[in-house]
Amino acid sequence: MKGFRCDNRLAGLDVYRVGGAVRDALLGWPVYDNDWVVVGTTPEEMQRRGFKPVGRDFPVFLHPDTAEEYALARTERKSGHGYSGFEVHASPKVTLEEDLGRRDLTINAMAEASDGQIFDPFNGQQDLVARQLRHVSAAFSEDPLRVLRTARFLARYASRGFQIAATTLELMTCVSKSGELTHLAAERVWVETEKALGEPSPQVYFEALEQCKALPVWWPELDGDSLAQGLAAMAAVPETDGVDTNASLAHWRYARLVSGLTDQQRDALAERLKLPKAVARLAAQVALTQAYLSHWQPSSPTAESVLAWLNQLDAWRKPEQVEVQLALVTQLASERLATVLRQAWKDAAAINPKALVDQGLKGAEIGRALETQRQQAIADSLTDEGV
Repeated sequence: MKGFRCDNRLAGLDVYRVGGAVRDALLGWPVYDNDWVVVGTTPEEMQRRGFKPVGRDFPVFLHPDTAEEYALARTERKSGHGYSGFEVHASPKVTLEEDLGRRDLTINAMAEASDGQIFDPFNGQQDLVARQLRHVSAAFSEDPLRVLRTARFLARYASRGFQIAATTLELMTCVSKSGELTHLAAERVWVETEKALGEPSPQVYFEALEQCKALPVWWPELDGDSLAQGLAAMAAVPETDGVDTNASLAHWRYARLVSGLTDQQRDALAERLKLPKAVARLAAQVALTQAYLSHWQPSSPTAESVLAWLNQLDAWRKPEQVEVQLALVTQLASERLATVLRQAWKDAAAINPKALVDQGLKGAEIGRALETQRQQAIADSLTDEGV
């Protein structure tokens, strides 16, 4: 395993690479980020060596050259609700095992020394071989965010045969029933969900949360048939950067997941999760396009319906939104239909409002004339295309 380097700033310190970097290296996955724990030293000593303190709740320092994070060994004690309700104790007396013992899963509770030796007090390597996501201790249940994190790890590793250990799933269910999940910040819930949506098996994130009774807490709209239909739609998203380069794969998957919900359900979910406006807007537009496509069978849109679709996409002011949805039309219907709609849109967009003003039209007259001429342009375009 690699990651250590000769570094005078670290000379004499008891430093270990920990967590995900160790886990992924043992799995043969690429390691992009390293996390480090320093045992037996003080914040003052770290600063004397040039490290920059950045930890607000516990001592974390940035390496002055690499900007990697070095955290002092610490323990935690539950003192309140949610993922932030902890008292942190960092001291030179805290051992490496104590630091690892506060972590969530055994596969995340391993450390690597500079000589390559793996410290694995909770049998993380054994669980890697057994393909088990297992909690380190009963303290797992003290942090409700770990319910979502475990489901997210399953979304990452399910394709490699990983499962959640039965005892861990029981703990997750207990946390869900305890009401602790309600104390999570919506932003944190979305961060975990967004990450899961970008993993190789995003559907198992929601399936695991349903199994441990967490889904109704934050996603009550996704139940029964709604969840099954949403997961099926999400699975149809190509495993690229989405159908549009400006929207991530995770955001496209979310949009398809909720595309079968009503507008009210989708809005309620967006508000509860405090979704970024771009994500909520994409979800609404995907649902809109799917609704129109369901009425354009066999791919025979009317000029009136195409104009309504373009108006709802704000096509005249935000043409980029139309291109995004045309990519979806290609995926869900056909490239031929997308080509027809693109030409109809361009012909309608060529109608110049200034020309109507020059004709002497005023106020609402301009809007009505613009709608009429755009619809006629679309009708002519559809006829020319043989639709």
